[in-house]
Amino acid sequence: MGFPEIVLIAVGLSMDAFAVSIVLGLSVKTSKPIQYLIPGLYFGFFQTLMPLTGYFAGTLFTEKIQSFEHWIAFILLGIIGGKMIKDSFSKEEEKPKDHPFTFVKMLLLAIATSIDALAVGVTFAFFRINIFTAILIIGFTTFSLSMAGVKIGNVFGIKYKSKAEFSGGAVLVILGLKILIEHFF
Repeated sequence: MGFPEIVLIAVGLSMDAFAVSIVLGLSVKTSKPIQYLIPGLYFGFFQTLMPLTGYFAGTLFTEKIQSFEHWIAFILLGIIGGKMIKDSFSKEEEKPKDHPFTFVKMLLLAIATSIDALAVGVTFAFFRINIFTAILIIGFTTFSLSMAGVKIGNVFGIKYKSKAEFSGGAVLVILGLKILIEHFF
């Protein structure tokens, strides 16, 4: 497995984090650099950590988590997406938040979007690749795409607040359903 394949894997693994970052950007009221960095750091870190963990844990760990990892992602994304949908119907005007990305919310989203990277890490062990180069590429790609996603979401969120929040919540729920359906089919 060469550099082009690792880059393609990195982009593929980053797509869930990118989609969630767009949704997070919908809740950003202002454009401050920290609001782009936080999702990038969380998602980039977990997309780096999970393949490394999978690589070292090997197939034993994958066999145990593979039977229910789709349920974990489905439940986490469903809860967060459902709350966003519920909040989109709220008539109360929210006060702007400087940091709408709470620790617990970001942690759950980062775990939910990076579980599939565990299995990728296991496959890396079979290909005799430099795991540290691979995880750095994956982490940097996810970090960059997540920051871009927040900006994209912010641009659309300013114009279409409640519709965007509803759509964002629906995207998270659909993403969770997609993960669940892919497992069964």
